[in-house]
Amino acid sequence: MNAILVKIFATALALSQVTTRPDAVKTHFDPVGDRDEIVRILRGGCAHMRKAFDIEDINLDELITTAMADPEAASGIKSFHGLEFTNLQAAYRQFCGNEPVDYALFDLGEVVGFYNKAVGDLPDHTKLKSLNFAGLTTVLDGKGERFAEMHEPAQRRIPVPLDAIPENVRRAFVSAEDKRFFQHHGVDERGLIRAFVGNLANPRRPQGGSTITQQVAKNLLVGDDVTYERKIREVLVATRIEQTLSKDEILGLYLNSIYLGRGAWGIELASRTYFGKPAKEITLAEGAMLAGLTKGPNYFSPDRHPDRARERLAYVLNRMREDGTITVDDMKQAAAQLPTLVAYQRPQRNEGFYFVDHLAPEAKALAGIDSLTAGSYTVRSTVIPELQRTAEAALQEGLAHYEMTMGRARFTGAEVNLTEAIRRIDAENAKAVADPAKPQRPAWQQALETARLPLYDVHWPAAIVLDQGRGKNAGAIRVGLADGRVLPLIGAGGAVRRALKIYDVVYVRVSEGRREARAELRVRPTVQGAAVILDNKTGRILGMAGGFSYPLSQLNRVTQARRQPGSALKPITYLAALRSGLQPNTLVLDTPVTLPPIGNSDFARERDYWTPKNYDGGSSGVLTLRRALENSKNLVTARLLDGGIDAAPEESLDRVCEIAMEAQLYGQCVRYYPFVLGAQPVRPVDIAAFYAAIANEGVRPAPYAIEAILRDGQPVYQHPPVTAATVGRNDRASFYQLRTMLQGVVERGTARAIRHLAPYVGGKTGTSDNENDAWFVGFTNEVTVAVWIGYDNADGKRRTLGAGETGAKVALPIFTSIIEGVWASYAPKTVLNPPSEEAKRQLVDLPINLVTGDVLPRAGPRAFVEHFRRAADGEVADTQYRLVAREDAYASREYDPRDGEMIGGWFGQDERYSRYYQVPQWREPQRAAPAPWGNWFGGRGWWDDNTARGRTRRVDPDYPWGGRNLN
Repeated sequence: MNAILVKIFATALALSQVTTRPDAVKTHFDPVGDRDEIVRILRGGCAHMRKAFDIEDINLDELITTAMADPEAASGIKSFHGLEFTNLQAAYRQFCGNEPVDYALFDLGEVVGFYNKAVGDLPDHTKLKSLNFAGLTTVLDGKGERFAEMHEPAQRRIPVPLDAIPENVRRAFVSAEDKRFFQHHGVDERGLIRAFVGNLANPRRPQGGSTITQQVAKNLLVGDDVTYERKIREVLVATRIEQTLSKDEILGLYLNSIYLGRGAWGIELASRTYFGKPAKEITLAEGAMLAGLTKGPNYFSPDRHPDRARERLAYVLNRMREDGTITVDDMKQAAAQLPTLVAYQRPQRNEGFYFVDHLAPEAKALAGIDSLTAGSYTVRSTVIPELQRTAEAALQEGLAHYEMTMGRARFTGAEVNLTEAIRRIDAENAKAVADPAKPQRPAWQQALETARLPLYDVHWPAAIVLDQGRGKNAGAIRVGLADGRVLPLIGAGGAVRRALKIYDVVYVRVSEGRREARAELRVRPTVQGAAVILDNKTGRILGMAGGFSYPLSQLNRVTQARRQPGSALKPITYLAALRSGLQPNTLVLDTPVTLPPIGNSDFARERDYWTPKNYDGGSSGVLTLRRALENSKNLVTARLLDGGIDAAPEESLDRVCEIAMEAQLYGQCVRYYPFVLGAQPVRPVDIAAFYAAIANEGVRPAPYAIEAILRDGQPVYQHPPVTAATVGRNDRASFYQLRTMLQGVVERGTARAIRHLAPYVGGKTGTSDNENDAWFVGFTNEVTVAVWIGYDNADGKRRTLGAGETGAKVALPIFTSIIEGVWASYAPKTVLNPPSEEAKRQLVDLPINLVTGDVLPRAGPRAFVEHFRRAADGEVADTQYRLVAREDAYASREYDPRDGEMIGGWFGQDERYSRYYQVPQWREPQRAAPAPWGNWFGGRGWWDDNTARGRTRRVDPDYPWGGRNLN
């Protein structure tokens, strides 16, 4: 039996049931046992259809005879291709003419098999009874401006109840799409007949004959496949829907689900998109225009084809007049002209995808909203668009630049080729009438402007190849930009030149040259990164970049990934040391150290002992606490566990872990010594919040992205006004000391490549073992920025960034670009704040020798002002030699502490030494009189070593550690 004939009879079996016995539709037949019943059903269905043809005043027998006499006339209908019309005519005589059925011609087994398979798993129509449409949620930025939309794919709508739609607008859709909607039971055989005849007359624009109920079934349950199987399922499900829902309920589903162009599903969003007002306010003409779009939103688009739209409007109004829902005068008045449209711009954005993605889990966690697209909400977010774009652009450029400088960039092909688009534009331009007042731009420029590239959130300019630079006069590849400029492409090696074709599109970075601008090729990197900007006081997330590009990877590395922070975690240990009573000038040995195993060491093996190393493998003798943190010394950090924080290393580690959990860096601290060097992975957003706490003198803001959520103008969630928490006890003095030490990291330490920003910025570099992760986390008075760079470990392997590729070299330049953007568009560039009044009461500022830590008798150009913490009795404890004896300090002196991490950056040459390196700091100014602050320490100054000596004091002329009397 012909395959098409099998499908036609299976469809006829479905239609015969729903038109003659809608309450007894069977979804499974036995080809042998049910043979007689199937014949009766088909003959009953044919008899019913013949009556419908008679009602429509169509002679079915003559129609069939004409089609059989001229089968080529019907061959224009795509669905009839391959059909044997002689067999169709014979089948028609047997089932509609009551001739005996020839089972040799009519293979019942094939028909039943096709039917049973098609209807075997019909969707549950009863769920439409309680269906809640996915809606369109609008996201506002931190300024209250529209930032983004959230909706399910092909579900950009705002659902409304049926009573919010004017009666004449509802009638317009019924007249246009299904005039017998209120009479049929889901399938309108008369509509099918009209569509069948219409298709014979005009096969180029086929009609489906589907009712509104069938369209609901198609749109919401069975899908829109253009197959016989789908049509069979559609008619059966439509019949079931009619038995479950009222006509008003079905019409409401239809008006909320239909696509009407301009990216709008449903009448409410369509009304706002076309006319700038809700559906309840649209006029008869406006409603009729929308009803006319259901047949083909693009074909009848009033934007592209106003003449077609006008004709379609007149058709709908005339149908309404025929149906008696409007008068002739109403029709004429509404058809006088096409309704006025509001300007339309296709919703499109190229930033903030990671941020918007983060809103859904936050709404669920904080507001209990399972899905922001389940309804239509307005979300007032914290994002600042300028900072969001700055973070993304800085991260993208930094990642690409890293791979370029490391020789790891690999060109895998152009983003897209616009040859076909340019040909189409050229053809349209050739047909259009030229306007001398409007010079026509090149087709390549028009195509480039409208191209939607795969990486739609990458902020480099797109460039199109116009000249491959080949031939006798081979030269640079020339590329065109969207602004019309044509520039030479640099950075394209031989392999790239061979791969690029005319009209290929690549990403570039435009730089100004001496003679002309140049386009530097940019290639998608494989290395990944993350950047987040927090408001220090509130915790508002002002911008986040969760990776290089959202289309390439939807993993938000700011909130969903944990990586080893390396030395970026060291401030936790130094904070513990300061809180235990040490001062920033406390001397600590930067020499090899071995810590005993944690727990019972009776059966410890050699490998159970911990012997860390500095980044450079060396040591620097003795350093102050301040200089050790500035230069990121691993050995000093480890030694602080051995008596610097608590009596035993294990107890010191517990104190550090307690602070880490107080700071909400971890839910649980892994209790092992490498923790203090950043071995336990952390989320960038959490470490950013901790550094914001440092900027705030211990008050940690809770990061958040949602200010409020509204539905129908009413708030359903409001972020609480106070979400900050104090880290540990209210110890502002220790936090301020730590803050100035991190400012020193920028002034003199591992981040001194940006030392020109030291008055305004504090922060810390971080590099994990084998340079797998590179960090810089920094703060100003207003914001904290965390930047992480590394390769993903999805394959279970860790890939190094390369020897010497530290946080200072890789992450710091990205931070610099972001913080400059913050100053340009969000907060002014201000010097870091002095201590708060509360911290100031606990601190004493004294001049010291920065290298030795010795307190000087008076301030001077060579002195460094250190912030000493008062004890409970108001005095300043002398802790300079608490951990290192004087004689050991003398023996271990070291002039240049070197870096715990290599400094550098791709944005320029760094100056290795600051003003503190350029003076002989072991020479102290002459003391002519006791310093005025001596009594703050309880009597004579503790720096004065001449008191109560029992022997003549020996003075080494090369001794750099203070106490030398120059009188």
